[in-house]
Amino acid sequence: MPFFERYLSVWVALAIAVGVGLGVAVPGVFESVAGFEYAHVNLAVAVFIWVMVYPMMIQIDFTAIKKVGRNPRGLLLTLVVNWLIKPFTMAALGWLFFKVFFAGWVDPQTATEYIAGMILLGVAPCTAMVFVWSQLTKGDANYTLVQVSVNDIIMVFAFAPIAGLLLGVSDIAVPWDTLVLSVVLYVVMPLLAGMATRHWLGSEKRVAAFVHRLKPVSVMGLLATVVLLFGFQAETILAKPMAIVLIAIPLLIQTYGIFAIAYWAAKRLRLKHNVAGPACLIGTSNFFELAVAVAISVFGLHSGAALATVVGVLVEVPVMLSLVAIINRTSHWFEEASQ
Repeated sequence: MPFFERYLSVWVALAIAVGVGLGVAVPGVFESVAGFEYAHVNLAVAVFIWVMVYPMMIQIDFTAIKKVGRNPRGLLLTLVVNWLIKPFTMAALGWLFFKVFFAGWVDPQTATEYIAGMILLGVAPCTAMVFVWSQLTKGDANYTLVQVSVNDIIMVFAFAPIAGLLLGVSDIAVPWDTLVLSVVLYVVMPLLAGMATRHWLGSEKRVAAFVHRLKPVSVMGLLATVVLLFGFQAETILAKPMAIVLIAIPLLIQTYGIFAIAYWAAKRLRLKHNVAGPACLIGTSNFFELAVAVAISVFGLHSGAALATVVGVLVEVPVMLSLVAIINRTSHWFEEASQ
């Protein structure tokens, strides 16, 4: 593995520090960039995520996608984790920590809002960043695309009912503009660009060489995204460090716990490593744009729910990189597996 990619976690840590530092030093710059959004989707962040996702889309072979249906176990695993396990464990952990363990440190109303934000994260499976995690684990690009696409279709119908059930609210308004715009920006547009590029390149050898040259650009897109996200939230991080720590604890337990369940199940299902890795990562990461947008629209910009979804954004990249490392170091567990 190239030096830069081998120490990616180090560069991310530095990007976090740079983001927070710049957010404090030049807050006006980040406020201006933060205002460059539509439907709660920051367009600057969208550009960098697009840069990350595009190289993986070039690798997708549409003639091979039809073969995914012959091996449905990886897709089934993702769907079970995302829709039958993850939302309910997130709600349970939120209640346990903020109504029991942290009850003496957080007032009841704020605690309820924190739980609500966690639930919104739990009901929104990842759409964009999972392509990056899949690429870092050498995941099957075709299978990952199908997994994300099926989850997005289900999310259109299941997000509001499940969120409403767990929140005890009957009129959750799904921000369709956020949902549709995110899918178009993070899936459809890079997919079409990848198709066009693959057609233009022609041979698999030229595709592989081109993707290899793009890897540093993709990683820089990831680091730029981290700088922006932490720069946007620098003042919150410094102003409410204890609240962020309290929210982060159950979120971390949820993420690693869901991953452990999914990875164990992938081993038992005898999935190939390049399917097992992305399948588990889709179930553990979150569609934070959607969660933040709903939290703001339902509970308000300065609510505990909105803060909880923001903490979800802050812990996402470092935690997912640690899971990527675990998957890469345990590839031998799946050597005998057959998808």
